[in-house]
Amino acid sequence: MKTATTVITVRNDNLEEAARQAGKFLREGKLVAFPTETVYGLGVDLENSEAVKRLYEVKGRPSEKSLTLAIAGPDDLKTRGVLLSPVAKRLADRFWPGPLTLILQLQNGETLGVRMPDHPVARKVIASSGVPIGLPSANPSGKTPPRSAEEVVAYFDGAIDLIVDGGKTVFGVSSTVVRVEGTSWSVEREGAIPKQEIERICRG
Repeated sequence: MKTATTVITVRNDNLEEAARQAGKFLREGKLVAFPTETVYGLGVDLENSEAVKRLYEVKGRPSEKSLTLAIAGPDDLKTRGVLLSPVAKRLADRFWPGPLTLILQLQNGETLGVRMPDHPVARKVIASSGVPIGLPSANPSGKTPPRSAEEVVAYFDGAIDLIVDGGKTVFGVSSTVVRVEGTSWSVEREGAIPKQEIERICRG
């Protein structure tokens, strides 16, 4: 019999403690769901291969789909070797923190999706973890991303370790994804930010 997933409800007086507990779970290789401004995400330590493998299994996520790095602030980019081109910097300055995922080039020639959520719970949890956090949406692949902790429970009770309940999310749709390579860019997925708004910023 599966053990029920632990749920911590965030109140005005316990955000720090909830984030500390979630960060501890993430460092231990556990799976932790928490809210962003768009939908609930399912966090994992990207450097823990066993934890990442478990996340893919729990979500039924195709192996070819990479995980987005969630950051608490711009300094987190420096440790990952991310190259921020002028176009990417304009987008980041305008939309971060917010519902924008940027697929950026790395110094080693690879690419990495990066997102800075605009939600106090998400930012606190990411910062408290002290590890690089992968953050896909907290739903089985192909299912509707959850807007509340109750919806995460319905999907994953007993299958993940912790849910931080920060209330209902604002947007309820996924982030907009933009790929940036040098001076070129393309909208890979239109989400909370309209494509025309992305185009306006990219064109300067």
